[in-house]
Amino acid sequence: MIVYPAEYNARKQAAFAALAQADGGGRRLALVPLSYHDYPETAERVATALSRAKRQHRLALLRWLKRQLLRGQYNWSRRYFMRHPDHLAAAWNGMAGGRMAFLAGARDAGAACLHLELAPFPGRLTLDPAGVNAAGSVPRDPAFFTAWAAQDPARQTEAWRALGAGLRARPSRRADVGQSGNALPETPYLFCPLQVPDDSQVTLFSGWCGGMAGFLAALGTAAADLPPGWHLRLKEHPSARQSLRPLIAPLLAGGRVVLDNASDSFAQLAASRGVVTLNSSMGLQAFFHDRPVIVLGRAFFALPGLVCVADSQPALNAAFARPESLIFDPALRAAFLSWLGQVYYPRFASGPPLTFDLAAFAEKLAEARAAPLSPRLPLG
Repeated sequence: MIVYPAEYNARKQAAFAALAQADGGGRRLALVPLSYHDYPETAERVATALSRAKRQHRLALLRWLKRQLLRGQYNWSRRYFMRHPDHLAAAWNGMAGGRMAFLAGARDAGAACLHLELAPFPGRLTLDPAGVNAAGSVPRDPAFFTAWAAQDPARQTEAWRALGAGLRARPSRRADVGQSGNALPETPYLFCPLQVPDDSQVTLFSGWCGGMAGFLAALGTAAADLPPGWHLRLKEHPSARQSLRPLIAPLLAGGRVVLDNASDSFAQLAASRGVVTLNSSMGLQAFFHDRPVIVLGRAFFALPGLVCVADSQPALNAAFARPESLIFDPALRAAFLSWLGQVYYPRFASGPPLTFDLAAFAEKLAEARAAPLSPRLPLG
């Protein structure tokens, strides 16, 4: 049986209901109960979950109350799963705050866990026992994917391209960020689709950049090394509630960086000579346009041969200095995306009604129960 904190988004709740069906039963927790019987690890787990919470309260009283809530959720989860070690803990994302405390309690009790998240491809889900994005269980050895593809000719076709068939730019929440069909320049450029600044991808997995401010500063430094006639093209995320213009404005002064919030994101990607990202899913989606990609942060697709891994400012400067020399391994990309489509991401159909691949869900549940206990989720 799976046990999971309730979600009030229809698609998320439908995914949990399908997962429970595949597992033969489920317990939906409208509110995670609380317990204040501490364990030796309670303080450490709560501190980590609190540090990752999306909303960081400024008032000491509110921080204390949040800490007590996470403490109660962790303790209850640990006690419950110690009593029911055959039950599986599942949560949406589960990388911060209460969902993280819930899964940490289950892990410390020795129970299996499963993180759920929308995949970066239409009609697919992430179900991973270790975590999501850079904390997930996707192998980090490029040879794994080429060896997997070599085992079966059906894994060596161009069928992987269908994964990206439904990709569309997101509608914008902001009046100053759109998706128009503006004409794009013929001059060569690198495109950088910016991310939501407080998204967990940025806050946890920025690596050496340290966050959005550091990422933009690194881009500004590297842009000075672009060859004559080239520029770096930025676009803010259509879902970002807060504008990054105060951080971007100093980069525009030199003329090597352009901010285009109006043109369609995928049109800008397709017309570019390459994509630069911290770890955005658009970096992965650029594979469908056969574009080279530079990755600065931690990402499950930041593998040599798939992308150019810029793990320092000098490495980024060098990549910008020779953008026409950026390359990738097409066979490795095909094998990687084929594995994601055939093995890693289960399907769902948006309907109505929403339908899920219950057989694939059952396989993911079995894998989660067979997996060794996940290591503590690392901070970025």
